[in-house]
Amino acid sequence: MVRYFLHFDKSVLFYYFCPVGLADNIKKIREEKNLKQIEVATHIGVDKSAYSKIEKGGRALTVDELQKMARLFNMSTDQIINYDGHLPKEVIIEDETAVEQMWLIQQLEDEDKQTIFRLIDKMLTNKKFKDFFAKNVASL
Repeated sequence: MVRYFLHFDKSVLFYYFCPVGLADNIKKIREEKNLKQIEVATHIGVDKSAYSKIEKGGRALTVDELQKMARLFNMSTDQIINYDGHLPKEVIIEDETAVEQMWLIQQLEDEDKQTIFRLIDKMLTNKKFKDFFAKNVASL
């Protein structure tokens, strides 16, 4: 379940969402660390009632607040968000066949794909120049 929040900041309208699972994770972690709500609230810079709403899923959590909470809990933000243990597995493209590598690249957003292809083009161009100079210097 996701709850949506509306927020005004410097004449800009933002929509925040607060997954209820995240609120549950925060509460579980706080309790496991034997911290009181007021301690976490003070550390992240909100009052106790605002923090209580965060744990109940009734208030959005800002990125800054999540980062401060992560430091207090000595965890990464990913560990808090995915506290159920379902962190995404790291993809190591080197271990894949060329076809699998291309399939993985095709799963990326267009901008990311273009960045990868520009990088590959640059590396191939550099290799061609190196090969060209090595061949021509050797013939001197």
